[in-house]
Amino acid sequence: MKMNCLLIFDHLNDIIFMKYDDPFENHIKKFALSEGLLLEGDFDAPLNRNIIIQLFSPIVTSHRIMHCQFGNSYTSMKFKDELKMLFNEFMGYLFLGMTSDENDGFLNICITFVRYLCGPDVYQLLLNKERCSLLHKLYDNWLKLKEDNQAFLVEALEQLVINSDLSNTCLEALKESVTQLSLYQDLSRVHALLLVKDKFLSLYSSSNAKQLSAPDILFTIILTHCRGDVFKNIESYRILLAGPETEPKCIPHAIHIVEICDQMFLVYLMEIGNPSVAGSLYDAFCHLHTIQSVQIQRDKETLQLAFENLDLATKKLNISLKKNKNTDIEASHKQLMKKWDVIKKKYQEYLKTGSEEAILRAETLLLGFLENLKQLLTLSSVDDSVLDFGAEHVLNISQKVKKDLSTFTEFFTVKGIKNFTFGSRDSITINKYLEDFPGLVHFLFVDRNTHRITTPALEWEENKAHLTKKKIWQMVKFSQRHLQEGHTSLIWKDSAFTCSFFLWFEDSGGSGLKTTSSPGPFRSFPGILTDHFYTKMKETCFPKTSPLKVKCFELFCIHLGLVTPSCVLEQARRLAATIWELKGFPSSVADLL
Repeated sequence: MKMNCLLIFDHLNDIIFMKYDDPFENHIKKFALSEGLLLEGDFDAPLNRNIIIQLFSPIVTSHRIMHCQFGNSYTSMKFKDELKMLFNEFMGYLFLGMTSDENDGFLNICITFVRYLCGPDVYQLLLNKERCSLLHKLYDNWLKLKEDNQAFLVEALEQLVINSDLSNTCLEALKESVTQLSLYQDLSRVHALLLVKDKFLSLYSSSNAKQLSAPDILFTIILTHCRGDVFKNIESYRILLAGPETEPKCIPHAIHIVEICDQMFLVYLMEIGNPSVAGSLYDAFCHLHTIQSVQIQRDKETLQLAFENLDLATKKLNISLKKNKNTDIEASHKQLMKKWDVIKKKYQEYLKTGSEEAILRAETLLLGFLENLKQLLTLSSVDDSVLDFGAEHVLNISQKVKKDLSTFTEFFTVKGIKNFTFGSRDSITINKYLEDFPGLVHFLFVDRNTHRITTPALEWEENKAHLTKKKIWQMVKFSQRHLQEGHTSLIWKDSAFTCSFFLWFEDSGGSGLKTTSSPGPFRSFPGILTDHFYTKMKETCFPKTSPLKVKCFELFCIHLGLVTPSCVLEQARRLAATIWELKGFPSSVADLL
């Protein structure tokens, strides 16, 4: 049975978000009808959320008992017809999904989107209809991009291939606009991006802005596809970016999107508030969720560690909030610390004496402590006046950028469709380059240090090798499943093609690195939106070396079936060594096996 759904439950087993397709709705209605939960005359009416709660409450309760009391929750269940039920938790909220698709990573993608929209306060999805609607759009557009776009298939960024003069023109236009915005104090920490369709063109950041990560840019591209049928002169949102891998995943930003021509977007991401407060708040939410989960087990050793972590996070939050001069934040801050003083004493009493009354009192007080954290998150990251102020200035400044780039916009739009292709006749360099690889039908090269992808566009009308999109998607997914198991080199044949996948490591000087331990298997699926898969792989393979000093690359190839494995390997080595001719900067050869 083919069906998909996503349900988010709070700690009381109430649904705060639901998204499902027609097959799921029809199946639930038929089952509810047979159980007497639905009348015949109400079958065509919208599905009542109370019916879903009644039907799913037993499995949700069972999951929570396994998770909280035994610390051994299940992550999935398999049913007939390849249907799976998936479970995951984020900040105390249960994400439950049902799917019959091969890749079960969609639940983690949804958690990522929720984190971008709500940060650690998932309950906003119930209170804010706009955020709830945006989550629906983000998920739908991610599915579409993943099915249509090679870069999103491997969760990487595709940058338009343009000459250096034109690249500098774009960069200067962005730099000038950022300089103008930085004259205003509230707009001084800003990133400016140019996007064409689903591709990355240029980026300029002010010197005092936090680093913009590849997942942040991927999310921004998905967000640009969420505009309505009638696109406004500007679209503005409040989001919480992930930032660098070493930073907490909760940096408040205002994002302003301007469409300067058809399918070409000028995007500004502006930091809001204090990043130190945002990071401390995120840590406090995380450790609060942990202590709420483990205290049910009444294991003193585990609870003491959770308590100490929450105490440390609260101290850091206290220090970062002392520097804030906002009166509303100051008042909420004082309330928070008063509550923590009482909670802290109760936990200390329980850990010393085992008093059941003390821990029950601490559990009750934590609910009020949580509400204070939510209030502080709202006060420190949500500011409509800053959003409106930024939108006004972005709208004015964007006109100058639009004028500066007006000569090239048509060219950019075409490049957005056909970055470069095997059938291309507008570039002698590309054709000369590809002539050196006889039998090569298609490839995807991913630099996993910047998460940039180089790959020919898909042009089926010029495809003489009868390569299909389905074949490419199958090849990538097959490779990723084996990479998850720890296999970094693969060559296999089918009736028409020879497919291959290679992942390798280099040091900072470009010399190949041999792994000191076998990678995998990994719980997470290869990608960057839901987890730092490649960073964890570096840490596993080179435990004594900083991941920042290890470079990682991926190469997917499809050759004609007559090409021998030795030829595939030889061409893969040369392709990896010379791909810079298309990208514009050198790379080094590597030992792929």
